[in-house]
Order: sequence, then structure tokens, then C-alpha cells
Amino acid sequence: MENFTIILGLASALSWGVGDFVGGYAARRTSAYYVVLITQVIGIVIFPALAFAFSENFPPLSNLIWGAFAGFFGAAGSIALYVGLAKGKMSIVAPLAAVISAIIPVIYSALNEGIPSTFKIAGFIFAFIGIWFIVSNNMGLNFKVKDLEYPLLAGILFGLFFISIDNFSATAIYWPLMVSRTVALIMLTVFIMLTKTVNKTTSDIIVIGILAGLFNTGGAILFAFASQVGRLDTATILSSLSPAVTALLACTLLKEQLTISQWVGVMFSMIAIILISV
Repeated sequence: MENFTIILGLASALSWGVGDFVGGYAARRTSAYYVVLITQVIGIVIFPALAFAFSENFPPLSNLIWGAFAGFFGAAGSIALYVGLAKGKMSIVAPLAAVISAIIPVIYSALNEGIPSTFKIAGFIFAFIGIWFIVSNNMGLNFKVKDLEYPLLAGILFGLFFISIDNFSATAIYWPLMVSRTVALIMLTVFIMLTKTVNKTTSDIIVIGILAGLFNTGGAILFAFASQVGRLDTATILSSLSPAVTALLACTLLKEQLTISQWVGVMFSMIAIILISV
């Protein structure tokens, strides 16, 4: 079953990575929050359709509550991340949030599922380093303690998002994820109305946003299955390698140049996958 977790975790990273690339491209031409809103709507439409298609039984209330928690933590994490990127140093905010979001489920998994093997622990360490170098850019040490507030908050919230999914994925996936997206949609809509952060957009951007939503939804489903069939820490670490996919797509399709540190991050990520797979 562990092999399935690895495959599904990597597939989740691929899907989320493509979704982030497409969504990031759309966000360059409209509000990033608008793109996030579209991804939530896509999930609300797709998840119940899949639940009916695969005859998934309606889960107990406790699972739906965990789905609501996932929606809250995911939406709050997104808001904290975007506010942090806007107010703080991107070179600190993005990598720190990414690493913390992976560390928290690893600690949770160790407490609930036992300590993983030595090879996996080594793989996790390489993955943490890889994620940091891939997401960071022109990283420096000139920062204030205040710069850590939003990335710490975002990382904790995203980590709790992963844990919430793990707590309902054992018995149901699609219905709790639908509740998750509904809660996130409500929170983001209220935030956007209060801050007035949405710009006018065009039909082509809406189409691109829908495409981003499809890949984002696929990533969530694949991660839920990965945590269902195996350890949460393995599923989380592998799915958290999605920035490598995004960076490589930007390099290939948009002709963006990866920095030396990003290539180092990609190399560490590859080593991490090998160690976790042993």
C-alpha cells in the first residue's frame, strides 16, 4: 500500500503543481483571489458529481465537520499567505510557509502512526531543503521577526488543512471535500467583499481559471486518496513537492530561468523521492 501512497502523492504534486502554474498565469492578469474563488466553485460542482458517480455513501457528521475544518484552514491559509506575500519579503514568506505546512503533518503522523523508517526520515529532510530552495528566490538573511508572522500562520493553517483531510479520507472523500470548498468559498467571498481585492476580468481568464480549478481539485482528490491508503507524512511530503512542477513548467513553457538555488532544490527533491520510495 505504501507504493500506492508514493504514486498518489507524486500525482497530487503533479496536479497541484500544474494547477498553481495555470492559476499563477491567470493571476498575472486579474486578482489572485478571483482565481482562488474559481477553483473553489469548480470543486463544489465536481465533488458531489463524483460522489454520485462512484456511489459514495453520505458520511457521518463528524467527517463533514472535518471537511468544514479543511475548508476553513485552507481558505485562512491562502489569505494569510497572500497577505504575507503582499506585506513581507516573498523570499521568506513562501518557502517558510511551504516547509512549515509539511512539518506539522509529519509531527502529527509520527505521534499517531509511529516513527517512519530511517530512509524516509532522510527523504523528508531532503524534501524540506528542496521545497525551501525551489520556492525561495534571492533569499537573504536580512529580515525582521515581524516578517515571520504571516508565513508561520500560513504554514500552520496549511498543515492543519492536510491533517483535516486525513481525518475524513478513511471513510469518505468527495462529500467532505465539497463541504470544504463551500466553507472556503464563503470565507474568501466575505474577505474579498471587505477588502475589495477583485479586479475586472475577461472570459479567457475565466476559462484559464476553470482549468486551474480542475487541476487543483484533482490534486485534493489524489492527496485524500494518498493519505487514505498510507501514512500522512509520506502523502504530505510528496504532494508538497508541487512547487518543483510549477517551477519546471515556468522554465519550459514561459522560458523563465531557474536560479541556481532552484535547480539545487529540484535535485534535492529528486533525491527525496528516491529515499522515500526505498
